[in-house]
Amino acid sequence: MDKPIGIFDSGVGGLTVAKAIAEALPNERIIYFGDTAHLPYGDKSKESVKLYSQRITAFLVAKGCKAIVIACNTASAHAYSDLKKFYPKLPIINVVNPTVNYCSEKYDSGKVGVIATKGTIKSRIYPRKIVKKNPNLEVPQAAAPLLVPMIEEGFFNNNISQTIINSYLSTKNFADIQALILGCTHYPLIKEEVKNYFKGSVDVIDSATGVAEFTKKLLKKEGIASKKREGKNQFLISDYTESFEETSKLFFGEKIDLREERIWD
Repeated sequence: MDKPIGIFDSGVGGLTVAKAIAEALPNERIIYFGDTAHLPYGDKSKESVKLYSQRITAFLVAKGCKAIVIACNTASAHAYSDLKKFYPKLPIINVVNPTVNYCSEKYDSGKVGVIATKGTIKSRIYPRKIVKKNPNLEVPQAAAPLLVPMIEEGFFNNNISQTIINSYLSTKNFADIQALILGCTHYPLIKEEVKNYFKGSVDVIDSATGVAEFTKKLLKKEGIASKKREGKNQFLISDYTESFEETSKLFFGEKIDLREERIWD
């Protein structure tokens, strides 16, 4: 049986990436792990996020995964470099680099904003990487700590959520931006509400499609792409509640079978 792709996030937000990968690579089997016991990663210390990411990656490697996708911006910022050192021969993909490459190539100059969790914003991973590739770009940022718990509870696409989103986007940092990066894999679910605020004047960029295409190219390059999917996709979380079951339908676009896997015991 062909080996699966391992994907992990702090919760069910990374299912937006898993869905894009499932659509772009229909022959691949997926094992998804959502660390709902430690949700959200955005307000955790760098050391804690590294520890969680290392433990989950070890779990997925033990499951036979041939590649790992870090479907979390905070984990991508804090843990990617260490994971590459620990697993030098294992293809590891983060959600930041494909988005950075896209923005630095598409926009010659001007402002590209980033909205994300506190952890991702504090790391300054997007400004550092984008400006390094294209010094003519400015990358203003804004942290939005309420959005992940709001989305995890399925509380969006209503007047109250729009008001909360608007309060983050109205920062003077985002005056005259031409594009906005949704720097969290949860945020594609509120993409339309973000678009509503800008009324078509700003390109709203999420990472899911770019990561899926990058993963597809990398598997082909490494000669490990599957020709036919064998077995079912698995969706695991570290702490089960009914709200995750409901929200997972919204993220993945269809009902999935979530199973609790207590790797922290």
